[in-house]
Amino acid sequence: MLKRAYDKEEDGDVVVRGVPSPRPRDAATLILVRRDQTQPRVLMGKRAGTNSFMPDKYVFPGGRVDPMDGKAVAAQELAPEVEAKLRVQSRRAPRAFALTAIRETFEETGLIVGRPADMPSAAPAGWEEFHRMRIAAVLSPLVFIGRAVTPPYRPKRFDARFFMAEAEQALIDERPPVDGAELSDLQWVTLSDALKLDLPSVTRFMLGEISERLDKAGVVEGPPFLRWSRGGHQTDRI
Repeated sequence: MLKRAYDKEEDGDVVVRGVPSPRPRDAATLILVRRDQTQPRVLMGKRAGTNSFMPDKYVFPGGRVDPMDGKAVAAQELAPEVEAKLRVQSRRAPRAFALTAIRETFEETGLIVGRPADMPSAAPAGWEEFHRMRIAAVLSPLVFIGRAVTPPYRPKRFDARFFMAEAEQALIDERPPVDGAELSDLQWVTLSDALKLDLPSVTRFMLGEISERLDKAGVVEGPPFLRWSRGGHQTDRI
């Protein structure tokens, strides 16, 4: 019998050592940036304390890729250079990640990244509300800024793609975010204020990436890829 050792890492998850690590599941996150004040602000919310993955941490909206996300209707597709980077070491269609980020953002905040459109009567699972509202997702505003795989021994592991989008360009309207079961205390915060929140380590890392992109637009390196290998933690650029 395998011996199990339980402890908690800095992100608050229970870590089970001495057992095989679960295979990471594809996931996607959307970082919305507002520039309507002196300093740029990002949308963040607090995960429920009962959640087994990163409880009570402040994060960006996002979640697991569902099987039908790649079949959702889009009014505008991803930029070719974004598609190309998403294809690196991945078998899934690039648009599925962007659509997941948009669907999860809507489910967790009520904000819509989309445009009015004539929609088919049949909707992929999870996209019924978009069809009812006659709104199609828009993928073109999304920029791929990073990828991170949850470390081994966690009870849940994800292979997450992080997108950034300008809120004024991406959102359909100016409605405020609404707290839900997944995220509460939703707020637009400056990058410096965001760093004062209780953050997962990967979220803190991505805030640094956002800062670099906002300060040095057009000269930023490729998206970072954070993962674990036999030699330990590894960070490359895609």
